[in-house]
Amino acid sequence: MSCQTGLVLALLWLMLLYLAPAKGESEIPPRAFLLLHPSWSTTFQGESVKLTCMAVPSSEKGPITWCHNNNVWKTTSEEIQIEDSGYYQCKTQRSHFSEPVHVEFSSDEVILQVSPHPIFEGDDVFLKCQRKNGQLNKATYYKDGEILPSSYSDTIKLLSVSRDSSKYSCTAFWKAVFNIPWSKASKPLKLQVQELFLPPVLKLSPRQPNEGDPVTLTCETRLPPQKSHVQLRFCFFKDGQRLESGCNSSQEIQIPTMRLEDSGSYWCQAEAVAYKIIKNSSRLKIDVLRIPVSDVNLETRPPGGQLIEGENLILICSVAKGTGTITFSWHKDGTRVSKKTQQSLLAELLIPTVKMQDAGRYYCVADNGGPILSNRKEVTVRGLVSRPVLILRTPRHQAVVGDVVQLHCEASKGSPPIWYQFYHEDVTLGNSSAPNGGGASFNFSLTEEGSGNYSCDANNGLGPQSSDRVSLKVIGPCRSRAGLISAGVIGGLLGVLGLPIAAILLRHFRTQRKLGLSAPGASSPSDWQEPSFSRLSSTPPQEHLHDGHPAFIELQPIYNNVNPEGLNMVYSQIQSSQPRNGNSANSPRMCQKDKEPVVIYSELRIACCDDSSQQVSNHQEGDTEDYENVPRESAALDH
Repeated sequence: MSCQTGLVLALLWLMLLYLAPAKGESEIPPRAFLLLHPSWSTTFQGESVKLTCMAVPSSEKGPITWCHNNNVWKTTSEEIQIEDSGYYQCKTQRSHFSEPVHVEFSSDEVILQVSPHPIFEGDDVFLKCQRKNGQLNKATYYKDGEILPSSYSDTIKLLSVSRDSSKYSCTAFWKAVFNIPWSKASKPLKLQVQELFLPPVLKLSPRQPNEGDPVTLTCETRLPPQKSHVQLRFCFFKDGQRLESGCNSSQEIQIPTMRLEDSGSYWCQAEAVAYKIIKNSSRLKIDVLRIPVSDVNLETRPPGGQLIEGENLILICSVAKGTGTITFSWHKDGTRVSKKTQQSLLAELLIPTVKMQDAGRYYCVADNGGPILSNRKEVTVRGLVSRPVLILRTPRHQAVVGDVVQLHCEASKGSPPIWYQFYHEDVTLGNSSAPNGGGASFNFSLTEEGSGNYSCDANNGLGPQSSDRVSLKVIGPCRSRAGLISAGVIGGLLGVLGLPIAAILLRHFRTQRKLGLSAPGASSPSDWQEPSFSRLSSTPPQEHLHDGHPAFIELQPIYNNVNPEGLNMVYSQIQSSQPRNGNSANSPRMCQKDKEPVVIYSELRIACCDDSSQQVSNHQEGDTEDYENVPRESAALDH
């Protein structure tokens, strides 16, 4: 392989270095470099120069490839002695070929030497004018034919050289035989100045960013091993403006989230501050792509969307894909509830302290250029039951053993179904349910132990609520009072009218009642009034009556005057009881045994034949000593 081929390969490796994706530096083979000793690039013919091939890491062992012009050879030695002019290169097993170094062995009497070698841009170099086998009195140095300042010394120093096409030369002065002044000029010499670092290359990772992606920009270049101590500073630009990250020693910057407007032309700049060397990369066009949203999903917390009034509802709208700014909106039964715009694949909406009206079907919409709808979620809100009200109904003001009592419990608020439990002194009497809400009732017959406090609970599965307590006093079972009253009345009749007349009266009124007749002025069954209840709540009891139960329809106090068949007697019908159709065994009254109509009378006065109606009326209004008024709460005893 010729040196030219090696040089081409080195250039190819260099191109691959810049075109390949960014890798760790350990994966990129470094270039070898040559050291000269003495470090002059030009020397007199007949002398020798030692070349040393250096590589990083310096501890590498193996054969060294050397190249002189087009000749290639290998040796295990890192050093060689040369005496021939030409371009020299070297490489190790793990490095690229070094840059070519030209070494000149001159036969001229005066030469211009440059040190050190190799020279990198920004270096300070020394120029020395040399005469073969003789001393100089002085020397003059030129750059492109112009005398350089301070050029009358043996050696001059050039500060911070650059890679240009300037040519340098010198003229040597000395005294010949008989002190005759003599001078000689050197050949022009072009400095072999190598780049301190290559122009940087801007690399992008990932190569094709999507909106929302994080991006890394790398300004990649490399210092030669001899100049590894040089500090570089890096700057990044977009469309002529420096990025906010500024300039620093880091070769990389991070853009956390690329936006659509971040598309543009980017480049970077590397600067060796101490050497005042600045190099820019080529422009890199970056187009940020937008990915439309997809797979929009709505979730609820708590899962399932079942809440109790007062709890917090969280609606989570998410997308599987989608870049850039996304607008999320939440909708209930087709009406938008809220909207948020953010750079995220997920957004949450909090509905605090939900109410019954917050129930419904929800969905969300995600939009970053085209709206996409989510699935629908049903949200149900159940209300706690309110404190129920207990209504206790009895068929009379004074409850009696055997009466049928109704307990009605109702909660004015709460999600159905509602379960009601009824208690007497904290002992469960029974229960009832209201599948569609509202109240429920429980009926039972009173016993001698029925006195005490009654209450109820309402529960719809979210926790029970208890009513206030309602007290009830129950008197003992009915005795023979009705028989005593009847016997007393009949006894009164017999004593006043005699046995035949009393029999006639009883037969007469029994015949009338069997024929369905009523005494003049008597009330018909349709005129009977509702029984009296103990009202223990603000709710009107009439709204909850069960009129079909015998306990609420049989006892009807009726008061009217009768004068059967024109007799000279005036009576008052105190109590009338007419059984209804049906089985009387269902009646709670324990003392009722006869289904015949029962009429109870009380004598008011025995009217004489010659008494005027006015006298009868007066006596009726004033004389009440034989009149017995049965109170309504005792009607069950009189039946």
